[in-house]
Amino acid sequence: MNETKNSNKSLDCKRSVSQGALTRRRFCADMITASAAAAFGAGLPASAGASSKVETERRIKIGIVGLGGRGKWIAGLFKAHGGYELAAAADYFEAVVQKQGEQLGVPATKRFSGLSGYKRVLDTGVEALVIEDVPCFYPEQASAAVEAGRHVYVAKPIAVDVPGVRAMEAAANKATAKKLCFLVDYQLPTDAGNQEVAKRVRDGALGTLAHIYSGGLSSRWTDPERESTIENLLRGGAWLSHVNLGGDNIVSYDIHIVDGVTWVMDKCPLGACGISRAVEKHHGDRTDCGGVVFQYDDGMFWTHITQALKNNAWIYNLAADFMGVRATAHVAYWGKIHIRGGPQHYAGSVSAGIYEDGAKTNIAEFYRCITGGDFSNPTARRAVEGTLTAILGREAMARKTFLTKDELIRENKKLKVDLRGLKT
Repeated sequence: MNETKNSNKSLDCKRSVSQGALTRRRFCADMITASAAAAFGAGLPASAGASSKVETERRIKIGIVGLGGRGKWIAGLFKAHGGYELAAAADYFEAVVQKQGEQLGVPATKRFSGLSGYKRVLDTGVEALVIEDVPCFYPEQASAAVEAGRHVYVAKPIAVDVPGVRAMEAAANKATAKKLCFLVDYQLPTDAGNQEVAKRVRDGALGTLAHIYSGGLSSRWTDPERESTIENLLRGGAWLSHVNLGGDNIVSYDIHIVDGVTWVMDKCPLGACGISRAVEKHHGDRTDCGGVVFQYDDGMFWTHITQALKNNAWIYNLAADFMGVRATAHVAYWGKIHIRGGPQHYAGSVSAGIYEDGAKTNIAEFYRCITGGDFSNPTARRAVEGTLTAILGREAMARKTFLTKDELIRENKKLKVDLRGLKT
């Protein structure tokens, strides 16, 4: 894909954000477990693959931060790739890092705990840091890694507030300048069917685009009562129920399809209006459901529905329809992907294994970029725009008003996290 002329100004929502086809968090236990073989197609580099161990030039020493559900799973995929050595690990909880570190073969002297465990991982001399813990900590951890001259592989969402997005953007820009790789693990754009639909949409297959409809429908998150500190909220996905820790549903979960729409559209909305509510009692402050309408500079709009209720809803879960005057396109994290009608009708394909295959493909791409010297870091630039769009949606829904992206950026509101009493 073409590089944007304003790569250092990606908070300008008019800037192009489609920066290549290769572009994350553990889904709830009751969501599907992906298992299909990797899909190859236009936009995927020949070196990317998800089905087997690959021939590698050398083994890259990596350290991982966060060994909860997804973290330990991702660590296993890095080991299975064949081109990495899991040399150090950290988790806030000592028992977790010891247990998972033992199973993953991390030397006992290279297992660290507490809030500053990631710093000790960096001190071991690893070449890259894999970040998989709680999103509110990502900007600090990624910035420290780049400052130390380490490559970064980070889960989604990259931040929970505008200052965090700015910090991640600065870290990604610095990574490129220092010839470091910075990859954000989004999976939907790695799928060949989604790539084909996106290509045809950009080629005008739908005619004039009228509007977009998308949704993120998750199950109810773990919601324990806070103890004397927030320590118990840092395990078992409990942080998903707290906006300051995880960003709320549209940021922590729906970001998959928010990123997908951002990727297909190659631009960002300028403003949004909406409403959200909590219909059940929570210890946390997350919302249960909401709707937001994003507005683009040409008058086109995008309606997104978000929900975190255990009510068996599924339609439009991490999927989007692009409605044109001649045809409609459907992209999705799973299920049928297609274009219906128009001159470029596409019967499509069925996506089933994006969760696992996409992660494997991204891990392979991370290896290719490091060993091949590709420091363009396209996923980082797009993640800045997608995360900012999700935050805009959250704030517009919470305030029940119309909010522009420029206003959101000028506010630069910081979500504070109470770290008192936590182990450093």
